[in-house]
Amino acid sequence: MIVPNASLSCARCDGDAEQDAPGAAAAPSLSPTGHLVVAVCLGAIGTCGFLSNLLVLALFCRYRALRTPMNLLLVSISVSDLLVSVLGTPFSFAASTQGRWLIGRAGCVWYGFINACLGIVSLISLAVLSYERYSTMMTPNMADGRDFRPALGGICFSWLYSVAWTVPPLLGWSRYGPEGPGTTCSVDWKTQTPNNISYIICLFTFCLVLPFGVIVYSYGKMLHVIRQVRSMSSVVTRRREQRVLVMVVTMVACYLVCWLPYGVAALLATFGPRDLLTPEASITPSLLAKFSTVVNPLIYIFMNKQFYRCFWAFFCCSTPEQVSTLRTFSRVTKTIRTFRQERELHVSAPAPSSGLPTPNSIHRGENHVDPSSTNPASAASDTPAPDSPKPKVILVAHYKE
Repeated sequence: MIVPNASLSCARCDGDAEQDAPGAAAAPSLSPTGHLVVAVCLGAIGTCGFLSNLLVLALFCRYRALRTPMNLLLVSISVSDLLVSVLGTPFSFAASTQGRWLIGRAGCVWYGFINACLGIVSLISLAVLSYERYSTMMTPNMADGRDFRPALGGICFSWLYSVAWTVPPLLGWSRYGPEGPGTTCSVDWKTQTPNNISYIICLFTFCLVLPFGVIVYSYGKMLHVIRQVRSMSSVVTRRREQRVLVMVVTMVACYLVCWLPYGVAALLATFGPRDLLTPEASITPSLLAKFSTVVNPLIYIFMNKQFYRCFWAFFCCSTPEQVSTLRTFSRVTKTIRTFRQERELHVSAPAPSSGLPTPNSIHRGENHVDPSSTNPASAASDTPAPDSPKPKVILVAHYKE
């Protein structure tokens, strides 16, 4: 049964007599029907997010071909989204069914910290993933399927960066409190004090705007390289370009749809007049942010051909198509590497037929006359010295997969 109009101030969750900070506004309330709708949405998001991210982890553990550095970053995103579905969504779901926060002030602080931390991990991981793809495109030698150090470094950076920005509210720089209609908890967006406002500005800049800038820059550069070599592309590679473009636009659009409303609502709650946001308007951005736990696996995992093949093999109990682990890069990275290879091969195409030295040219270059060179039979049987340079042959072998 839904109980509306309950007291939801975090300062009074456990009967604490502590007063709200100056400038804090009372939490708005939803109708019983509104709480029921939110509970249904949270239940669906939590269930789908849990199952989809659990499936990603199962596929990664089941199929060895998926264990590549780039896919390890995708798994890190799935782990953070799975933890949100386990440690966060069930509590807000239960609170929505009752119309009030259920686990007290300490539970509100814990919920706010865990969800903020895991949400920032997901955002920063998406930025790290885009930068890793961009770096792999610019430096093909980095695309080594056996070198997990860059990916592990990116994962550690994502988690440590998130912890660094979510611990300060526990130490006095801002605080965690009720959010929206009071059935979820997050950073206190409504307390208009210098201490709180300074933290919110920094959080918005370094944990939302900065990752989005990295994503746009990295994928923008990748598309720019693709368009530069369009004239050298075949019909197949042009189709790949179209798929890459659709995938990149989808990634950026979903990032904006899931997180931009939440950031805008937080800024309006912080800098706008009190009661500017209705209860419905305050809870909707939070639901969209949680919906990212469902969207991320669909875009970053199941739009990946490797995961898609293994997904069908997993459910059909068959063997997936064999793919070398050294070539299991994401569709975007693999497509751009193909374009760069075609450009290099186009430039150096005549080289292999004219760049190989002959035995006579080597002797002439050394100003030395070999007596055997006057004998046509022996000259015909001569072969290049084992240490003769073959730079063009090595170049072609490097870029040919």
